[in-house]
Amino acid sequence: MNSMEIAPRISVDEKIRFGKPVISGTRIPVDLILGKLAGGMTYKEVMDEYEITREDILAVLNYAAKSLSSEKIKVIA
Repeated sequence: MNSMEIAPRISVDEKIRFGKPVISGTRIPVDLILGKLAGGMTYKEVMDEYEITREDILAVLNYAAKSLSSEKIKVIA
């Protein structure tokens, strides 16, 4: 499988990060960027550390939001 875009600016490739979603054209996993932002890093700090753009960060957030919106949770009593 070659790299396949699964959302704008987000792609997967089984040869890159074990097929985890990454920012297209990089090896930077979506979950890494989410974790850095959740940990308190600013957009600027993340952009500088990983050499990505604001648009990349927004694509990560958009992908995460859409992924969560389709998630179904079963409550087991």
